[in-house]
Amino acid sequence: MSAIIDYIETNKEKFKDELFNLLRIPSISTDSSHKDDVRKAAGFLKEQLEDLDMDRVELFETDGNPIVYGELITDESKPTVLVYGHYDVQPPDPRELWDTPPFEPTVRHGDIYARGASDDKGQSFTHIKALEAYRKTDTDFPVNVKFILEGEEEIGSPHLVPFIKEHKEMLACDMVLISDTAMFAEDTPSITYGLRGLAYMEVEVTGPNRDLHSGVYGGAVENPANALCEIIAKLKDGDGVIQIDGFYDDVVELSDEDREAYKNLPFDLEKYKKDLGLKKVYGEKGYSTLERATARPTLDVNGLWSGYQGEGAKTVLPSKAGAKVSMRLVPNQDPNKIAQLFKKHVESIAPDTVEIEIRAHHGGHPAGTDLSFYGLQAAADAFEEVYDKEPLFSREGGSIPIVADFEKVLGAQSILMGFGLNSDAIHSPNEKFALKDFYRGIQTSAKFFEQLPKHSK
Repeated sequence: MSAIIDYIETNKEKFKDELFNLLRIPSISTDSSHKDDVRKAAGFLKEQLEDLDMDRVELFETDGNPIVYGELITDESKPTVLVYGHYDVQPPDPRELWDTPPFEPTVRHGDIYARGASDDKGQSFTHIKALEAYRKTDTDFPVNVKFILEGEEEIGSPHLVPFIKEHKEMLACDMVLISDTAMFAEDTPSITYGLRGLAYMEVEVTGPNRDLHSGVYGGAVENPANALCEIIAKLKDGDGVIQIDGFYDDVVELSDEDREAYKNLPFDLEKYKKDLGLKKVYGEKGYSTLERATARPTLDVNGLWSGYQGEGAKTVLPSKAGAKVSMRLVPNQDPNKIAQLFKKHVESIAPDTVEIEIRAHHGGHPAGTDLSFYGLQAAADAFEEVYDKEPLFSREGGSIPIVADFEKVLGAQSILMGFGLNSDAIHSPNEKFALKDFYRGIQTSAKFFEQLPKHSK
């Protein structure tokens, strides 16, 4: 293993330069004008894998963005790890809030600032570089490895599940390795064993057939913006409890053991509030902040629009109003069922003075990994070797819908081995990823592959 570590140490600058080249590609999957950039990022990763003399590297076309696949089979009797990552990124907007250009990587105070630095180019790139350290030092790779890198994660992975089902035999594995989560705190290695699911909805309220003068028509015609605000206000009560009939029916309540484990996590509420500029936290009554953020279902408005948005005043009664609403889900909640319950409830509380349209966008099931799974134990040992600290096991409030799909289709549990931080501002201006954790991530990945055969016996 010393040759592996020496290679990583002596090639840090090379690894950083290569990551920067990937980060410079504006592979924004939500914007069709960047379709060529998304394909360019896929091509870059394909070349990276081809340089490692794998048994097979291929770019698979889909009806959307391409999927990059690679495999190295060393011994059929050894564990097979499927490494998943995504090379598409969120839009950088609002660009004016970035301190440096979002697609020109910059290192400040030891952090890489760029869109995709943490989510997920930087994190997933660690595993490619770990494999490189083995291949370039002629060290036998201790397991079988497959890579599946997609370009549509930020738009709900619409073509990934069909691809997995169609190529189930090719993708067969003992576990999936994913680095798209966060450590609990700086220098605190953490393994995520639970993720919330997601149901994402859009509501559009229509009143008159055109925008109206609020002085001429105000008071006589229902204002869609007012109606939408009233609808949203009725979705939760004053204690933060969601008012949708049947919403909590399938929720698995936290056990006493779960709640005790939360109390033992090194969470500083005052620092949390200070970091977010909050005077007070808010959430469902009867639960701690950590429980609310990671293990309880939620409902949040993600966007609102209506009426005049320009400078100054315009006395308008808008014709339409809209909102985007996300609901994070916990074990046993089905996103399709929740979407139907949401639709039925909103329709029932909407006034008959407006027309309402409700659309379901992407969603995903909650997911969890058995804490006794040998892959988790190998990951824990790898983290402890590199960080010299025993890792924490925690749940995360975010959603990676494909995790549940991997288990459903391939029968494989996922190892969520994140190297980023919740403070990395993913999806926000000034996204960052600590350079030291990029390097430690490569080492941890290399150690994980080394440890895995020992734990599989």
